[in-house]
Amino acid sequence: MTDNEFGQIFPLGAPNDAYAQYFIGQSYLAPLAGGSVPVSNVSFEPGCRNNWHIHHGADGGGDQILMCTAGSGWFQAEGEEPVSLEPGTVIRVPAGTKHWHGAKADAWFSHLAFITPGEGVSNEWLEPVTDEVYDALPKNGENA
Repeated sequence: MTDNEFGQIFPLGAPNDAYAQYFIGQSYLAPLAGGSVPVSNVSFEPGCRNNWHIHHGADGGGDQILMCTAGSGWFQAEGEEPVSLEPGTVIRVPAGTKHWHGAKADAWFSHLAFITPGEGVSNEWLEPVTDEVYDALPKNGENA
């Protein structure tokens, strides 16, 4: 796999080993900007997804912004329908929302991810997205 095999405009990055326990499948992490609002490019091999998780924060902090840059993926907030992510899709995940995101079963996927700064910003990793939930998602060519 090269950085550009699926139209990737940002670096693929290194295997995301530090967070591997919170993913099913292989993800890659490429930090792009540091400072008070770090931005990373996160790439997912086909079928890779992260666990359910919650970003916490107060005073406007802790919201997560996901900007799909390449490939095709899924986002799902607890109790809501899955959202298909294609290049150009932007998702705002309010702090306190249980959710997951990852690649579709047959596609690589990349997004830029950042968390809005604020008081008490933290991340709580939860249970994996089960194969039963993931396998029930629409397949290639189907709508969510």
